[in-house]
Amino acid sequence: MNTARPPRETPPGKPLSAPLPTKDGVGPSCVALPPGPWGSIDEFLAERFAAIPADIWRSRMQQGELLDEHGAAVAPGQPYRAGGRLYYYRAIDDEQKVPFDEVLLFQDELLVAVDKPHFLSVTPGGRHLHETLLVRLKRRLAIDTLTPLHRLDRETAGVVVFSVQPATRGAYQALFAHKTVRKHYEAVAPWRPELAFPLTRRSRLVEDAHFLRMCEAPGEPNAETHFEVLETLGSLGRYRLTPVTGRTHQLRVHCAALGLPIAGDRMYPTLLPADTDDHARPLQLLATTLAFTDPVTGQARRFETARQLATLRDTEALNEGAAALPARP
Repeated sequence: MNTARPPRETPPGKPLSAPLPTKDGVGPSCVALPPGPWGSIDEFLAERFAAIPADIWRSRMQQGELLDEHGAAVAPGQPYRAGGRLYYYRAIDDEQKVPFDEVLLFQDELLVAVDKPHFLSVTPGGRHLHETLLVRLKRRLAIDTLTPLHRLDRETAGVVVFSVQPATRGAYQALFAHKTVRKHYEAVAPWRPELAFPLTRRSRLVEDAHFLRMCEAPGEPNAETHFEVLETLGSLGRYRLTPVTGRTHQLRVHCAALGLPIAGDRMYPTLLPADTDDHARPLQLLATTLAFTDPVTGQARRFETARQLATLRDTEALNEGAAALPARP
């Protein structure tokens, strides 16, 4: 299995004229060629993707699967030229199947809204390629121009909205940039009666020492979340979370900082080992609604999930069952 972390597909908002078409829902990956000491493309690839054997790249070249920005096939031993680009299709030998399906909520000529299940990444990256929401939808709907307008964590379920037309994409992206999209979430977490709800958490979020995580740090706040209590049962509560900003892992970090770690969170406050997903205990965080005024049509758009989190009683039973299990070696 290739364990390197190749580049993602070309990010939204930065279109390039790729010489390779979408293939089975997967768009071509692109890597820029920076200035450097490499005498050949082979030497650059060996250093840039150290975990991918050289014979794999050589095989791709021989089969014409590695192209430059002009659409010309790159040959083994070809001299290195800084400033160019390489295009290729990523491949993952033993990608894990996500045993949950997305649900199409809405589709027209401008937008697609989808109800994402837990454990499914929105876009390709790392160990996830075909088993991502974007690739699944491209195959299912045969729309190669689909681009997500926002992201949810892989572990989070709920509403995700995609743009269909490149010509109107910028208008929708501006809504998120200007914080005019109304988003609500639900979460199951410990009940802390000493906290006075509703409450607002404002803090500065920065990258943690571990590249996967975020953390709070001193300084001007750049993240804000409103909290409300929907119900309580014993030691648990169901909360409505309304983010004003959209920082990476914002809700999970803010919950953990308040002493309200979300049930099933395998990252906050403690980072658990990779590849230990428990499909019976998903993260109890759900993107329930997303609403805005359409900048193209002027319509009021509102998309709602059909999914539900576990009941507080069921969550409590799962927690009790997990506590009774012997510790993993």
